[in-house]
Amino acid sequence: MDHGKHQAPQAYEPGEGILTTLIRIPVRIVVLVLVLPARMVWDALAALWHAADRVLLRPLGRALLWLLDTLVLTPLAWLYTWVLTPLGKAAAWLAVALLVWPWIGLWRYVIVPVARYGIAAPAVWLYAHVLTPLGHGLRWIGTALLLPALHGLGNGVGWLITVLLILPLQFLWRYVAVPVVRYGLVVPVVWLYEAVLTPVGRGTARVLSTLWQGTVWTLGMLWQGTAWVLAQLWRGIAATGRGLGLAVAWLVMTLLVAPLVWTYRHILTPVGREIAAAFEVAWRIAGYISRAVGRALATIAWYLIGAPFSWAYRTVCTPVGHFLRDAVWAPARRAAAEAGRAARAALTTARETLRQARRDAWRALVGAPGAARSGEPRGIPARTLGSTTTVPSAAQASETPLGGDPFAKQG
Repeated sequence: MDHGKHQAPQAYEPGEGILTTLIRIPVRIVVLVLVLPARMVWDALAALWHAADRVLLRPLGRALLWLLDTLVLTPLAWLYTWVLTPLGKAAAWLAVALLVWPWIGLWRYVIVPVARYGIAAPAVWLYAHVLTPLGHGLRWIGTALLLPALHGLGNGVGWLITVLLILPLQFLWRYVAVPVVRYGLVVPVVWLYEAVLTPVGRGTARVLSTLWQGTVWTLGMLWQGTAWVLAQLWRGIAATGRGLGLAVAWLVMTLLVAPLVWTYRHILTPVGREIAAAFEVAWRIAGYISRAVGRALATIAWYLIGAPFSWAYRTVCTPVGHFLRDAVWAPARRAAAEAGRAARAALTTARETLRQARRDAWRALVGAPGAARSGEPRGIPARTLGSTTTVPSAAQASETPLGGDPFAKQG
């Protein structure tokens, strides 16, 4: 579409017939007539949206953000900083003081001393001073006394069991039980197996093998014949099915698929392409027309409404506003400022007068502070003959008597 904006649509393309070109122009005209109102409505809605966004939505959004920040975020931040945080810290300190510190004190000053000095220390002393010597004594008794006694007793019991029990049993097994079992049981059983059971079993096995081979050969021949018959029957059915499938496929391709493909390729595709191209060109031309109509309406509105308002603002409202600002507002503001300054000066004078009156009344009631003597400067002590320092920031007091120097008068 961007490329098509800078390139004029061609009414006739190489390789197309004149009929297609003749049909294309009326189709595009009809589509333009149908699309133009929709494009004008679309452009009007877009212009209204941009104007509303610039005039209403953005200030409204900023106002809502300011209200959200002023009414919600700032109180929440103040609440979190000055209420919830101190409460949380106090709750945490109280929880630690009520739940953690008692258990720490119990563990440190009760359980650990009781376990150390009431259980561990006595157990260590008992193990070191009682159980260890007792265990060493029991081990010495078992190693030095009981172990040799048990060793000798075991050797004697073993010799008695060998002489009285094991040797007679060995004699009976070797010279009585073994000959009886060998010559009374094993030898007759072996002769019966080799001379009787083995020839009878071999003959029976040969007869059964011959019968089984004949049966298996007969069943195999029957199975082969049946399988050949079934295979030939299946081949015939498969050949018939393939022929029917090919015929049905040819009929479907010839009577259904080929017409559909030809219709799609030679009718639907060109018609759809032309309709899409017509809508594209009509939408672009409708945009040009809509923008031209919009500019015309904007020009008419400017000359009918904007220009008179602008002329009235520049010619009437601006001089009147300047006159009101210079002749009315500025003198009124200066007069208000002078009145304010005079009022502040009067209030300051009255406040100072009231303060001085209160101070004089207080002095009249309780006397002067510090019991100052008459004729002596307040706050600055007089310099005496023995003093060597003076106040750096104060003038030095006179050292002459109040009545003057008589000797200076005489001279």
